[in-house]
Order: sequence, then structure tokens, then C-alpha cells
Amino acid sequence: VHLIPVNPVREDGLNPKSRKRIMPDLLTEPPAIDPIYEAHVYCNIPSIAERSMEGHAPHYFKLVSVQVLIRHGDRYPLYAIPKTKRPDIDCMLVPSRKPSHPQLEAFVKHMSKGSAVQMDGSLSSLPRFPSHSLCEMGELTQTGVVQHLRNGQLLREIYINKHKLLPGDWTAKQLYLETTGKSRTLQSALALLYTFLPDFDWKKINMRHQWSTIFCSGSCDCPMRNHYLEEEQRRQYSLRVKNNDLEKIYVDMAKIVGIPTRQLRASNPIDSLLCYFCHNVSFPCTKTGCIGMEHFKVIKRHQLEDERERQEKKLYFLYALLATHPLLNQTVNRLQRIAEGKEEEVFVLYSAHDVTLSPVLSALGITEARFPRFAARLVFELWQDGKRPKEHFIRILYNGADVTFQTSFCKDHYKRSSKPMCPLEKFVNFVKRDMFLIFNSTSYYDACRRRAL
Repeated sequence: VHLIPVNPVREDGLNPKSRKRIMPDLLTEPPAIDPIYEAHVYCNIPSIAERSMEGHAPHYFKLVSVQVLIRHGDRYPLYAIPKTKRPDIDCMLVPSRKPSHPQLEAFVKHMSKGSAVQMDGSLSSLPRFPSHSLCEMGELTQTGVVQHLRNGQLLREIYINKHKLLPGDWTAKQLYLETTGKSRTLQSALALLYTFLPDFDWKKINMRHQWSTIFCSGSCDCPMRNHYLEEEQRRQYSLRVKNNDLEKIYVDMAKIVGIPTRQLRASNPIDSLLCYFCHNVSFPCTKTGCIGMEHFKVIKRHQLEDERERQEKKLYFLYALLATHPLLNQTVNRLQRIAEGKEEEVFVLYSAHDVTLSPVLSALGITEARFPRFAARLVFELWQDGKRPKEHFIRILYNGADVTFQTSFCKDHYKRSSKPMCPLEKFVNFVKRDMFLIFNSTSYYDACRRRAL
């Protein structure tokens, strides 16, 4: 932690005492990538109570809206390593099994009652909690449920108990809930909601279905976005081909399981191996040998190097700007309406994926952020200045850390401001105008059809 002296100018023009603002970022980067440490962070195993910076503001500020974007919790792999036994993980919810949560049993009971719930389209046919004794591919695990029960509890303590964001008699109009059509995102949203609004009335829950993982709704037609994504995938491939250590590991693992190297690579082994790692299950073995920690380390290290290069090369950033504009535009429009007193949706929850959160972080310019772990949360808080009620500010928090001043549009603001947040209009200008400057454009439609400078 390092202290930055700040010399704001007071409203009366006098120079107040120098203030110290604590910026919770490390002065020095760790000397080298530690793949095992990073894998533990990614797993996000619930252990000690989490400290968070959500809800912090000067006492005369009023919290008027909170918008939360989450990644689903811990899940079973989406891919299997061919010719190996699938990891033996139980997706039944058993309160006596660790990790657990005091509300887990009550959550299961409440989920069984939800016949009156309004859900869009295919969502109504999805199960409300995981329930297979051997997890299905991509299924939320008990760990994943507990991660979001904890998220909801933490947000309740801050936003409901402390800031009274929602009254006891809240209505359906005050919530906006949206999830992709996967059981893991729906179940993650319901777990968070259950501890955020315990024993909620199902009639007040209207869950909307979002068919796109980037939440682009009706604005998904964007040729240049697809172009930059293809270029980014080429960059990924090129980096992988150059990594001799990685190639040796893939050849070795392919021999162990008895398949061609190309087939092993296509099965995305890191996804499966992370599940073994996060659940402390031994990596798979065959008659020829065992996949071990050395294999895991090399693949995980490459993944981290890829993320680092991705930040440097800008292709992903260009993709991210175009991919996330529809969602950020929707967010900004809602915040503006709430600031003007025209909107009632004071709590918003989007339940999504790593491929949703990662481009949002990149587009906002939060380059120091880690890749979204299981049950990651990105929070946008809207605050009203009690002394000047027409002035509104935002704070942005990622996994409880305040990243407002890491954003490209508010990086310089904190040096001049005595307030630990960003004026709403800076965020509005960024989304409505500045996001397109790099494309020499003035609109999303135009930027989607024009190459960047």
C-alpha cells in the first residue's frame, strides 16, 4: 500500500490540509508469474470472510443505484480429457459437506417453492439448483452456489442493512435481473439473490433471458467486432505455437492418454485440469502414467502469459470496446434515468460468464485486473451528492476492490478531486463518445464498420 498526497481546492477557494488517499494497489509486481498461486485465486475457494470496499463514501452522499455483473460460480468442466475418467465431483447440495453456508439448506427449500416466478422463455425449464450426484458438464457445483450465497450476503450487509438501498416492501419494478440461458448462470443469480433478499417473494422475481454472452441484446450486428476477435484468436494461436515447453507438455500428455497431440489440445485440457485442482482431486492416470502438477503448471503459465500479451497487443481491447458497448450503453442510460428520478430499477443483476466480464474490464481500461475468477463481481455504484443533489457520481468495484481510478476515463480525476469517486458525466461521455475515437467514428454503428486507426 502506498499513500498519495492529494491537494484538492475547497469550494471556498482556500487550500485545505493535504489529504492522504489510500490506493490499494501494490507498488511492485510479483517478480514472476506463479501459476499455482494464480490458480488458487481463480478457484476462489470460500474460506475467510472477505473484506470489501463496496458502499464506501463520504457521509453526506446517498447511494441511489447498484448494478452488479457477476461471473457464475465454480462449475464442472465444459470439456473432458479423452480416455480419462471424469473428475468424481458430487453436485448434490449437502449442507454438512464443505464448503458450506448457513443459508444453504434454506436456499434449497426456497428454490423448490418457486412456481410463481416469471422467467423468460427457456429459463423456466432450467433447474434452480444443481442436483446430480455426478456433476453434468458445465454444471454449477456446491462450491459455486456457496460462492454466490456469500456474495449476496456481503452485498446485503452493505447495500440493504447499511445503505437501505431497497425498502422492506420493495417491488418487482425496483429490480432488473438478466441471465444467459445456462443453468450455471441462472443458479448463480438465484443464490446471490437469496442471501441478498432472503426468502424473497417469487411473484416479485422477473428473470430475463439474454441469448448473447456479451449481452448485446438487439445491437449484435458488428462486423469489425468479429474481425478483431478473429485477429485476437490468430495472436493466441501464434503465441501457443512459439511455446516449445507447452508443445512438449502436450506431446507428453497425449502419450499418457493415448491420443494424437492435436486431439488433446482441442479438448482444452486446462479447463478440466482446473476442476481437478480447485476440488483437490488427483489428476487423471492411465496405464501409461499420470498427468501431474508439472503438466498443469506449464499450461497454466502459458495461459497467464497469453493474458499478459493480450493486454499489450490491443487487438483484444479493440474487440472489447465493440463487444461491450451495447451493455455499457444500457448501463449508462439506466444510470442517467435514475439520476433524473425517472427510473425505479435501483438494483440490477446481470449473471454472466468470463467472456462477458473480461471484455468489460478491458474496455473500461482496467488493465491491472486479473482474469475473472469463479463468482467474480463487477459493481457500478451511483451516488448523489447530498450537498448538491443534482450532482451524481459513480464508483466501480471489482471483487470488492475500488478500481474507479484505474478506468481510462477517470484516471486523472482523483488527482484533482476531494471525492473518492468519478462524476457520472465522465462515464457517460466515455460510453457515448470516447469509446469510438480509436475507430475515428462517432457512433457504435459506424465503428462496427470501420477499422481502427
